[in-house]
Amino acid sequence: MFAIRLNKEIEKELDLLAKIRGTNRSEVVREAIVQYLEDNEDLELAKKAVNSMQSSKSLKQLRKDLGLDS
Repeated sequence: MFAIRLNKEIEKELDLLAKIRGTNRSEVVREAIVQYLEDNEDLELAKKAVNSMQSSKSLKQLRKDLGLDS
């Protein structure tokens, strides 16, 4: 468990969102943190994929290599 300080405006928004969802402030914050971590993981995987590309080809060259164009 840990504590964070939020300004009153954020607290009000969290409370409103929690009320709309029928949950509590802690659950809303937990969901936000999980989403943030997943987004960052996806970003890192995308960066690794881009970096691992050995070369790129134009669409025209790719179509030719695949025998789609003569």
